[in-house]
Parts: sequence; C-alpha cells; structure tokens
Amino acid sequence: MVDIEYLKQIKLVSEPLGQKLIGTFFLGPNFNLVSKVDIRIENVERIPRGESVIFAMNHTDRFNYWPFQYKMWRMGDLPWTTVWVKGKYYRNDLLAKGLDWCNLIPVPSMGYLIEEFFQKKAGQRIGKNEYRMVRDVIDGKYDNGEPIPAAATEILRLLGENSVDYIRNYYEATMEQVAALSRHAIFEKKLNIIIFPEGTRSTQLGEGRTGIAQLALHTGIKIVPVGCNNSEQIYPGTSPIAKSGQIIYRIGEPLCIDNQLKPFRISENFKLLSKESQLKYKEQFEGVTRLVMTSINGLLDEKYHRAFSGS
Repeated sequence: MVDIEYLKQIKLVSEPLGQKLIGTFFLGPNFNLVSKVDIRIENVERIPRGESVIFAMNHTDRFNYWPFQYKMWRMGDLPWTTVWVKGKYYRNDLLAKGLDWCNLIPVPSMGYLIEEFFQKKAGQRIGKNEYRMVRDVIDGKYDNGEPIPAAATEILRLLGENSVDYIRNYYEATMEQVAALSRHAIFEKKLNIIIFPEGTRSTQLGEGRTGIAQLALHTGIKIVPVGCNNSEQIYPGTSPIAKSGQIIYRIGEPLCIDNQLKPFRISENFKLLSKESQLKYKEQFEGVTRLVMTSINGLLDEKYHRAFSGS
C-alpha cells in the first residue's frame, strides 16, 4: 500500500538508472526492432533548457509517457523526468519496485485510501455501492445533519472509531508527502515532472484537476503543455509492447507565472495540495487549470478534442 511511510522512503535521483536500462534494453528494441515506432516531438524548441518544468499531457493510454521520455532521453540535452502516477499501480509489489526504480511519484487518491483501508479490515475489495456511500460521507455530503445511511454507518464502524476524520486527515498527510517529493524533484534533483491533469485515461480530452495548477503557482516553475496524438493506437490495451505506428507530441508555449499565469498569481505562501488551499484559492487554481486544458486541446488532432467547460 502507498501510505505515508512508503512515500517517505521514496528516493528520487537526478539520473534514474531504471529509466536508462528500460530505454536501452526494452523501449529501444521495441520501438526500432520488434516494431517500427516513429516518435516525433513538434516544436521541441519550446521546451526550456536549464530549468525544471511541468509537462502537462493528455492521457490516452497506460503508457503514453514512455515514448516521450525515450525521445527526450535520446535527444540528450533535457533533464530526466519523474511522473505523477496513481497509487493503485503499486498494489503489485514487483511492479511497485519497478516504478520506484524508474523514479516515479505515486499519488494516492482519496478513493484509493478508502479501498485499501477497507481491504485491510474486511479482507476483500469494497463494492461499488458501498464505496459510493462511504465516499459521500467522507466528502461531507451529510455534514449538514442529514442522517447517514445505515449501511454506510456499518462500514464506517468496521473501519474503526472516528474513521471519517481519520481518513480525511490521513489523506491530507499523504498529500503533504506528495508535495514534499514534488518540491524535492524540482529543486533538489532538477527533474522535470510529467503530470496528466485529467487524472484518468481518456481518448477525448476531459476536464482537468487542479493539482498541476497548485504545483505551478506554489513553485513558480513553468507549465509546458503537451498534446499526445496516436499513442492509443501504439498501445491499444494493457500490453507494454508497442505496435508499429507514429506518435506525435506537440509542444505548446510554456505557461509562466510572469505572463499567462500572472492573473492567477498567489502572493502569499500556501500549503501545497491541501484542502484548505483548495478552498481558499479555488478560483485561481481552476483558472490555471482551464488555461492548461485549453492549451493542450489546441495541440491535439480533432478526434481528441472535447468541448469541456471553460474551453
């Protein structure tokens, strides 16, 4: 389980050996021998050199950051990367070791923590209906005094005394560790960070979440929009073996706190990835997120477009 202790033990490095070995012995042969994968990065000159940035990319499939990482590595003049990835991918111990080895940052969602805590207590996965009831309670749906459904009360009793407050507080604490790892990646290890602002896979571009906006406004580093086109044809399922074809990554103009992001600048220090900050600076975070998603949308082929709100 990706818990607070797990996050504290992650050791990011400036030049990850895992990425080098996978690029050399797996991705290279796959892209050039087993299959023929033409990877193109358009407007590559827009990627800033000599500084860490956040790459904001649409998320069409499980592996669409791999060819991007590989191509940048082969170019030789860009920093290495880390990636925000879902906590659920760490449920397999062997896969978790591999992800750690490749310099990634797990981001446990509230849903992931609920599922893991239930699994530990009940010895089985929580059902969809049960999960929805518990999630509604934790999200505050019943904080106005409306009675909590009996079935939800039973599940919360199973999870333990004061489980609602415990899970809320635990989630806040895990986000503190994610924030610390992200700052460490940027300022200490000089890494670029790849973030999928949609938070989930979708062929058509969806709504963005505000984590990327918070990180940019907190650290002051640039957001570089990336439109990934045709990767879902190269990786159509769960297999990490790429099929032949072409992937085009289009790089957008960097979004900087001194230009496009200036209207959303927050002058005071704020706690990164906290509920308090999300409530207090909701307008700024959502404004940056809309701008990022609109930028990505403009870098995509028409079949990936979506008329999300704020576009």
